[in-house]
Amino acid sequence: MTPLHSTLKRALTIDGRDYVLTLNETALKLTLKGKRNGVELSWAQLVNGEAALAVALHASLGAFVSKDKVPAAEHIASAKSPAAVKPTVAAKPKRRTPPARKK
Repeated sequence: MTPLHSTLKRALTIDGRDYVLTLNETALKLTLKGKRNGVELSWAQLVNGEAALAVALHASLGAFVSKDKVPAAEHIASAKSPAAVKPTVAAKPKRRTPPARKK
């Protein structure tokens, strides 16, 4: 067998969504393609049987919530009346440098 000394990345497509699986000496990590955060599972957790607990925790936190599904917390926040929402203050425009003078 070849030991795993460096990071190994592979592309996956699951249910029409693209993912990147990263394997290194300490863990495996599954992320949506183009994103940094994902589900990470250490090899020790996998061997000790803690993998099921870790997967259940990530599932309860909604690690890969699809864009068309709204998480419960956002759904409740969007249901508030417009009077309860604070108005946003427009940011000041940045100062532009004047154009260079012609000689």
